[in-house]
Amino acid sequence: MSDRIKLSRVESRFAELEYPVTRDDAASEFADVTVTFAEGEENLGRLISKLGSDVFAGTDELYAELQNALPVEVVGEPGQSEGDA
Repeated sequence: MSDRIKLSRVESRFAELEYPVTRDDAASEFADVTVTFAEGEENLGRLISKLGSDVFAGTDELYAELQNALPVEVVGEPGQSEGDA
């Protein structure tokens, strides 16, 4: 069964992983998760598989790299809130 989550909930899902975790293992773990953005959606496993690091030491590191890889238009206007953070 696939899962749908908002971008604001991704970091808490990353906390479920055991660290350190490889990019491939994290991508595999979230292969059936769709993350929704202010404009559109994307498969979370696919997004993770495109990140530059091979290994992540913790939740913060994985989430920060994901955030840095997303285009600004994906997450909305700067300063905009999803209202459910």
